[in-house]
Amino acid sequence: MPPRATDAQRAAVLGSPIAHSLSPVLHRAAYAELGLTGWSYDRFEVDEATLPGFIEKLGPEWAGLSLTMPLKRAVIPLLDEVSETAASVEAVNTVVFTEDGRRVGDNTDIPGIVAALRERGIEQVGSAAILGAGATASSALAALARICTGEVVVHVRSEARAAEMRQWGERLDVEVRIADWSEAEEALSAPLVIATTPAGATDSLASSVPERPATLFDVLYDPWPTTLAARWSAHGGAVVSGLDLLVHQAVFQVEQMTGSSPAPLEAMRTAGERALAAR
Repeated sequence: MPPRATDAQRAAVLGSPIAHSLSPVLHRAAYAELGLTGWSYDRFEVDEATLPGFIEKLGPEWAGLSLTMPLKRAVIPLLDEVSETAASVEAVNTVVFTEDGRRVGDNTDIPGIVAALRERGIEQVGSAAILGAGATASSALAALARICTGEVVVHVRSEARAAEMRQWGERLDVEVRIADWSEAEEALSAPLVIATTPAGATDSLASSVPERPATLFDVLYDPWPTTLAARWSAHGGAVVSGLDLLVHQAVFQVEQMTGSSPAPLEAMRTAGERALAAR
């Protein structure tokens, strides 16, 4: 059972580094809109070594946790149950503490990607491309398993990453083709391009944006827009941002932790936009 929305509860985001996390802004905005005046949401600097001790000390007033890097895999052995979605990519970004004291892990990044695309009218694509092969790329691949009917081309820099993405493709039953990063500009003509790389990594591709691009999902949100996203928009292409992902995955977290549904998407998005503008 989820926590009762009428109870005073605590929640927080954990990770390292964590100082710039927007999660507190989004969750607090949701609590305010939902009238959960007794709820609080904080951030804590926690790494893999200190995670077990942190969780063990939590009392019954705790409703849930949001997890960012490097904790998404490290938390799994500490849980009583892990959802199929989280297990599919071996990554948990959400922990809910049930009324009977169980710790349940889920991954809201995957449905968050799907929801952010659906909001822009993208229900299904025939093929797609992923730029990068880190942790976010595996979640992107899992999301594409739900909406992509054909091949996904993943552009990587190393053979080790290539091997990992091939394994994820087999595990998620997605048709994956690996391409070298030197050919990344070819990805830009795909019906859907998901950029999962760190800031600056795709800047050099901006000059190769096609005349009529389709949809770019760039998982970054600060600074925004990225050079690639700005050029994409200038050419008339649809752009989905990292803030869209952050808000949608947080919506699922709020609903799971509070038991209140639907979570206030627009209030959360507005709060996130204001916080980013203030930076």
